[in-house]
Amino acid sequence: MGSKLKTIDEYLTAVSDDQRAALEKLRKTIRAAVPRAEECINYGVAAFRLDGKVLVGFGASAKHCSFYPMNGSTVAAFQDELKNYETTKGSIHFQPAKPLPATLVRKLIKARIAEFGG
Repeated sequence: MGSKLKTIDEYLTAVSDDQRAALEKLRKTIRAAVPRAEECINYGVAAFRLDGKVLVGFGASAKHCSFYPMNGSTVAAFQDELKNYETTKGSIHFQPAKPLPATLVRKLIKARIAEFGG
């Protein structure tokens, strides 16, 4: 994926079918949780911006899909709920066949919005 991508739709055309299905589901969950967020591409990944700040993002790699809370403290705060997923300081990895539950995604988004003071 390159920085030439301008939309999430363009991003999704470049990933495998199973990843696209999982990421589309994640996209719908994010849109439903934050209807006023704007879609964008940020550092080469699909992302959502709220009030000018990047809120969350998602992407695909050769081995997994990722959800990016765009901040390490969010991942740390939810480490108990994320124990069944591989995480890094700023990302949560999942397999397309085992997507993140919508309820967990909504909690992560809510935490990120709270960090914005909103």
